[in-house]
Amino acid sequence: MLRIATWNVNSIRARSERVVDWLERANIDVLAMQETKCKDEQFPEMGFAAAGYELATVGFSQWNGVAIASRVGLEDIELSFENQPGFSKDAEVDPAIEARAIGATCGGVRVWSLYVPNGRTLSDPHYTYKLEWLAALRDTSSKWLADDPDAQIVLSGDWNIAPTDDDVWDPALFADKTHTSEPERAAFAAMTDAGFTDVVRPFTPGPGVYTYWDYTQLRFPRKEGLRIDFSLCSPALATRVSGAEIDRQERKGKGASDHAPVIIDVV
Repeated sequence: MLRIATWNVNSIRARSERVVDWLERANIDVLAMQETKCKDEQFPEMGFAAAGYELATVGFSQWNGVAIASRVGLEDIELSFENQPGFSKDAEVDPAIEARAIGATCGGVRVWSLYVPNGRTLSDPHYTYKLEWLAALRDTSSKWLADDPDAQIVLSGDWNIAPTDDDVWDPALFADKTHTSEPERAAFAAMTDAGFTDVVRPFTPGPGVYTYWDYTQLRFPRKEGLRIDFSLCSPALATRVSGAEIDRQERKGKGASDHAPVIIDVV
């Protein structure tokens, strides 16, 4: 069995010891990380290596950043997906591809760590970028399945979308805001239409089951969160998923990320 997890670590340099300790305690084979917030040369590799994990990272600055840690092999690394759009807040500057996607084959499974753009507000150019980014991911991942219907693929990461009202603690509070807008939800649904399945939800039924809680206003102890971290599996891989969980305990304590790890078990 393979245990594959995804976790927005919210700065790996601040939390590397905690992440490595959790990898060993939770017996994780592959971890897709998001929001690592460091350049490749700044990534704290030593703890992972000592625990027996290989690393693939992509980070250009103190923002964004994705990585994969694996103890079951790390092959065919890609630092972006085909036609991944870039972003520039200045219309006169060419858009740059951000550190938001990395893929590698680990133990026979094609694992993607994805950090979907936030969107910021519905009127912000970043929102348009978010929808374009998701559309490009849908188109590219659809081609993967068309080329190989038996492909073993998991699209893991922080999607910055709460697909249904059950995935947000107060839908009214998020009305006319990002994460719950109809275009964003439609973009997420398009991934399902393309053949990818949210394999975690059947094992973690809602409402009230979340993966993210803001640091402010006591959101975590008040159980006021969002479910925005997902592992979407290709048809062939989805049939192999025997269990899934959200490790809410890892949101607790000093120095915790504002996200919890999401784990799937593959037989």
